[in-house]
Amino acid sequence: MTSSTHRHDTRGDRDLKSTRMESGVRSAGGNPDNPAHPPSAAAIEGCRRCDLWRRATHGVPGEGPERGALMLVGEQPGDAEDRVGRPFVGPAGAVLNELLSEAGINRAGVYVTNAVKHFKWEPRGKRRLHRRPSVGEIRACHDWLTQEIAAVLPRVIVALGATAARSLLQRVQTIDSLRQEVSRHSSGAWIYVTYHPSALLRAQADSTRLRGIVLSDLRRAVLQFERLAQEGT
Repeated sequence: MTSSTHRHDTRGDRDLKSTRMESGVRSAGGNPDNPAHPPSAAAIEGCRRCDLWRRATHGVPGEGPERGALMLVGEQPGDAEDRVGRPFVGPAGAVLNELLSEAGINRAGVYVTNAVKHFKWEPRGKRRLHRRPSVGEIRACHDWLTQEIAAVLPRVIVALGATAARSLLQRVQTIDSLRQEVSRHSSGAWIYVTYHPSALLRAQADSTRLRGIVLSDLRRAVLQFERLAQEGT
């Protein structure tokens, strides 16, 4: 849940040179009941809190530095993520990598995860097509995300899309309206909301505009991260 809400600082639109964040990717590991580490792949693999595990290949844990990182939260694993057990390695992940690079962010210094840990899909011929998680499925996975936040202690969290925003903020609003505010998570982290990278893949004539919006939002979030890091808060 959140404790307060603030308006955007428009100074965050300026270009970035670097994020000064710790590098080195590590898969989330450790005991899911131990707040010193994010939930392990084995713990998420064994989760039976909803039925999504029945049709998924893997549960997909978060990945990245385990302390103080900028955290990005997406919706759920996609087809590629489900097959390999890692977050954001498919087409949306490629778009995210491009956006992070443009914003001057080293992905190795970012903790990346999803609000829902198993892939929800429906068959379409030989393909497995994404289906949006239900409210119950988002709630069932909420404890995993809470454990990740408690372990990583991010200063700033970016919610990528409506499902991530719903899980983090515990309320439903449009992405456009949520982009106009900066909220505070109960852990103390600042929460920024923007579109999921997959929205850029679905958009056609609007993709350039959406790309600029997401890039601007990422830059705002990183500027806040850097300010807090410099202040030691």
